[in-house]
Order: sequence, then C-alpha cells, then structure tokens
Amino acid sequence: MYVMAATEFLARSTTLTSVGWIGYIIIGAIAGWIAGKIVKGGGSGLVMNIVIGIVGALIGGFLLSFFVDTASGGWWFTLFTAILGSVILLWIVGKVRKA
Repeated sequence: MYVMAATEFLARSTTLTSVGWIGYIIIGAIAGWIAGKIVKGGGSGLVMNIVIGIVGALIGGFLLSFFVDTASGGWWFTLFTAILGSVILLWIVGKVRKA
C-alpha cells in the first residue's frame, strides 16, 4: 500500500515538461525570487532561489497534476507552477519556524 502511494507520488512529482534542465534552473531562480517577494518580502540569494523554485515546481506540479495535464505546459505554465509551489513551500517553512 505504501509502495503504491510512493510510486504514484513520484510519478506525479517528476513529470517533465518541454522546458528542459537549463529552463528549470532559470525558472527556478525566477520563481524562487518572486515567491520570496510574495511571502517574506525579499529574495534568498541566487542558489537558494533556484533550490526553492525547483522544489516549489515539484510541489506545484504535484498538486496541479490532479487537475490539469502538467506535462503539456511550456515556459509560462512551468513558471506559474513553480511560483505557486514556491509560495506554498515558503509559507510552510515560515509556519514551522514560528512554531
């Protein structure tokens, strides 16, 4: 049961779009920076913005995959997904730090 759930989670969260790896790094940096502006009012540095953006893209892609076909999205959809996931990630991290 847990193996099946983990397999489904990985399948949903690792769906690749047509952007490519360099695109993911660029979109990750932009999404992390924008999410930092939205959630806490500032960026976290280039490398951390890339990490936040890429992890956020995985989170956003996973959540949106229940509603839309995330694999067919291009640059703009991937950026939107990464920003959405990054905002969620930073919000959760902020709540955990306050607790």
